[in-house]
Amino acid sequence: MNRRWELDTLRGLMLVLMFVTHLPTRFSSMLGQPFGYVSAAEGFVMLSAFMAGMIYTAKGQRDGLPAMRNAFLARALKVYACHAALLLLLFTVIAALGISRDEPALKNLIGFYLEQPMAGLMGGLLLIYNPPLLDILPLYIMLMLVSPLVLEHGLKRGWRGIFALSIVLWASAQFKISENLYNAFVALTDLQVPYRETGSFETFAWQFLWILGLWMGSATATGAMKNRRPFPKALILACIAIAVPLLLWRYIAGQVPTEGESLINHWFDKWHLGPLRLLNFFALLVLVMHFGEWLKQRIPQFAFLQTLGAASLPVFCVHLVVVLLALSIFGESTPERPVWTDVLLMLSGLGSLYLAAIITLRFDAEANPRPGAAASR
Repeated sequence: MNRRWELDTLRGLMLVLMFVTHLPTRFSSMLGQPFGYVSAAEGFVMLSAFMAGMIYTAKGQRDGLPAMRNAFLARALKVYACHAALLLLLFTVIAALGISRDEPALKNLIGFYLEQPMAGLMGGLLLIYNPPLLDILPLYIMLMLVSPLVLEHGLKRGWRGIFALSIVLWASAQFKISENLYNAFVALTDLQVPYRETGSFETFAWQFLWILGLWMGSATATGAMKNRRPFPKALILACIAIAVPLLLWRYIAGQVPTEGESLINHWFDKWHLGPLRLLNFFALLVLVMHFGEWLKQRIPQFAFLQTLGAASLPVFCVHLVVVLLALSIFGESTPERPVWTDVLLMLSGLGSLYLAAIITLRFDAEANPRPGAAASR
């Protein structure tokens, strides 16, 4: 399929925002959640699902459903290999570096592994133990594994039942369904990994964004999106009325809506994808879809972001390596750290992401030359 530069640009933007948020510098807090109470993770998961739905639906129509299922499995295995490599790097080189420098940030990040190395290693490889920063790829793997069944059902029987179940699971996630199921599983198996070490993302909540993106991508591939009606003007105004105040609130109150524990904070919770956070996301999504074509014709094409977005998986992995190295060497950000150190960390890190993207795309081009490319040289 021909690449769509606007999708690559959006994915590149999400990757940069995640990197800026995760890198331990003074810029993290001011640049995290820049569009309201929605993070880059929501956008990245949604875009990944959209691309999966669009690409694999087209493959299923062209090569058959068995080929589509095999393609999903191959992609999931590739992501798993990346995740396993990151885990091994974290548990060996990064851990040794952080311990030798006595960096609390790194030791806290892998505290369970340091206490129980074998349980941590086996739990990590089984996608049960997920240290902070390394918990989104396991979510991605699990969603990729169930996607062929979802996509095949949607193509054959429609999406209403799928969305009904997805909404029920999201609602259940607001009441700690995963924790309760996990505790029951631990009681039966005597699993040694505590629930708090299984990752921050609530799977039953985040699957809803994946299902939504998968459906939108599939509808795009089948041509159904071309026939959709424009959003009503009242809906656009309502979305603006939601998005603008929440954007202002985010920069007035900070990344947490209110101080202390409150119901409002729970409704904006990132990990459980709280209802008000989801409302904020939907408002932004509608506005992007409504003004997308207008923006596409007027904004310049940022080659840097396009390149990152076109090689999203390697770039995401390199971003984690850079962040983990920064944590093991420099630790958490402090006001005492010179500004130039943070600037150098940021620029060198972004350079590393871009270099990884360039190398990946060059290898891909050599492995999969376009028809007629040799004749055009």
